[in-house]
Amino acid sequence: MKVYAYLPLVASCLLLSSCVGLAAGAGATVGVAAAQEGGLSRAASDARIQAQINDLWFRYNVDMFRKLDMTVTEGRVLITGIVQDPQHRVEAVRLAWQPEGVKQVINEIKVADSEGIVGFAKDTWITTRLRAAITFDKHVNSINYSIDTVQGTVYLMGFAQNQQELNHVIDVARTIENVRQVVSYVKLVGTPSVSEARPNDGSGGQYDSSMDGGSYEASPAAAPVPEARGEPIKWDQNSLYE
Repeated sequence: MKVYAYLPLVASCLLLSSCVGLAAGAGATVGVAAAQEGGLSRAASDARIQAQINDLWFRYNVDMFRKLDMTVTEGRVLITGIVQDPQHRVEAVRLAWQPEGVKQVINEIKVADSEGIVGFAKDTWITTRLRAAITFDKHVNSINYSIDTVQGTVYLMGFAQNQQELNHVIDVARTIENVRQVVSYVKLVGTPSVSEARPNDGSGGQYDSSMDGGSYEASPAAAPVPEARGEPIKWDQNSLYE
């Protein structure tokens, strides 16, 4: 019965997502790409990288390909999803480093049993709610943000105009029901690009077990991010917000 209770939720998520897509339209793609940090050439390079990684994943294992999501921004690849086979996690990261132009691979793949339609509905609803909220927020340049949600963890990637904008987006995300934590891989506009990045074949970003929705304290943009479990995390502000 619990599964059926979430079916209207899934339908609502898909409907809202469709509405957003229709509002943008195919003709708006070029305009959005031009407005984003890096312009059309950067957007084209990111699209090429994403297509090549998808092809590599598909040829390696179709089942793995269906369970992973990917975002590419300025040559940085964020991978999220849940796989049952730990070897698929390793191969997904290895293959993501193959295309030319990849600067960093951020591995946020979890190895666990899938939560099925109920978990998918919750994650989709969180992503849709946050996307809608920042799209209609005059204080946020929403096209510069990518959002992924996996088992209640919201992953943010892209560019923020300043630390205040990023803090605001994180605040909004944390108010959404069923959000357990927010992990930010957002770069501030004007800060140097990631360089000399090497494959991240471990478990990726920093985590926190807190689910009480307590306050967080954002670090200054220039502060280095501590390495998570010995892996290189090279960003300009802390990536974890409790």
